[in-house]
Amino acid sequence: MVFTLAFAGILASMMQSIMTPLISQLPVILHTSASNAAWVMTATLLVGAACTPIAGRLGDMFGKRRMILICTLPLIVGSILCALSSSLLVMVAGRCLQGVGIGIVALAVSLIRDVVAPEKVSGSLALVSASLGIGSGLGLPLAAAIAQYSNWRVLFWVFAALSALIAALVYRLVPEGQIGARGQRFDAPGAIGLAVGLVSLLLAVSKGGDWGWSSGSILGLFAAAVVVLVTWGWWELRSSAPLVDLRTTARPRVLLTNASSIFVGVGMYVTMLVTPQVMMLPTETGFGLGQSMLATGLWMLPGGLIQVLLSPVGGKLIDNRGPKFTLVLGAGIIAVGYAIALFLMGSAPSLMIAHTVIKAGVGIAYGAMPSLIMGAVPRTEIAAANGFNSLMRSLGASIGSAVIGVVLAQMTMLLDGHEFISENGARAGLGIGIGVGVVAAVVAVLIPIARRAATGPLTPVETAQVRS
Repeated sequence: MVFTLAFAGILASMMQSIMTPLISQLPVILHTSASNAAWVMTATLLVGAACTPIAGRLGDMFGKRRMILICTLPLIVGSILCALSSSLLVMVAGRCLQGVGIGIVALAVSLIRDVVAPEKVSGSLALVSASLGIGSGLGLPLAAAIAQYSNWRVLFWVFAALSALIAALVYRLVPEGQIGARGQRFDAPGAIGLAVGLVSLLLAVSKGGDWGWSSGSILGLFAAAVVVLVTWGWWELRSSAPLVDLRTTARPRVLLTNASSIFVGVGMYVTMLVTPQVMMLPTETGFGLGQSMLATGLWMLPGGLIQVLLSPVGGKLIDNRGPKFTLVLGAGIIAVGYAIALFLMGSAPSLMIAHTVIKAGVGIAYGAMPSLIMGAVPRTEIAAANGFNSLMRSLGASIGSAVIGVVLAQMTMLLDGHEFISENGARAGLGIGIGVGVVAAVVAVLIPIARRAATGPLTPVETAQVRS
């Protein structure tokens, strides 16, 4: 059952990285420009961010298992559309549907505490929560292998089949958990407002480097995001059944966990941008390692596998030392990994070790976050709160992508008439990775100690809420 939920989370999170090997081929495949082809990547990010908290709230209201099954449908249909597409519009539509499925991760995390024996909750949470990082690490080599040795359409047929398999396994093996918010009204205006605000913000962050940070379009998107999100916050505070209970998210334990999640998300994405470029840059640059896309994916593969192997360790750390200590440790390991990369980026094995250490830190940190969140919110809001935490991770990844993209674009070198990132640019990116790891650890240190264990008994108030 736990394997099935982790498998579902890994598959959903792979949607963010499976297109990486095809980036350079997309303009030819889709008969469009490189700037238009970039929407194939951006669409999934935007839709995933907007749908994750909505899926979490619907899971609280109608059942998390039911919503996981529903989310597998757009994964299947979206993968089939992408496999059949020969135009930009169809491909983007398919990628949008795949983005809807990313909400599976938060739902699977929330379902764990309902259906797993108490003594196994921490380890199971660590594995399923780390699936976001595991999927991003495994997606690149898998997609690179399929793209290099087969037709690119096979990639999407494989994911359509895997999504169907996930649906069958969840239906067969996973029971429904508690439905804490049964009968409550769905906050449709809140869902629309959050989606519009997030799309405006993330679109501005992800496209600022391409469109120009001072352009009217980007400034307009930032202004729209501020206005819409402030209005959304006002509405949520007035609503009797809000999409996201902002009073709950303002609790220090939840607020600081989400803040640390943003920096960990940045830390996860920096290595996904810098490490492959250093690996694949020609050796003539003086620091590039001249690896192929497939070889690069294989060098980075241990970074995805280490998170699977460390999930039992993370669970024991949570049980023995608490989720706060585990989050601080994970963030610190991220900083150490970037320090290793900064000083030992001269060979593929040393860079692989650094990348693996970074991903190990990400996995440990991600595994601790659900326990921190669940220990601070009533069970009627568990899925919604985890969905919001997943949103914070995605926001961090988007910010990391934008910031590192700007840094690398500004620090370049010319070689044989071609522009490449410079060694100083790569080192600056790794330095940012060290910084965000340290900041994430400092923020985590400030998280107040829980008044009760995340897997402990319900309070009388929570018991009344569940019964109602």
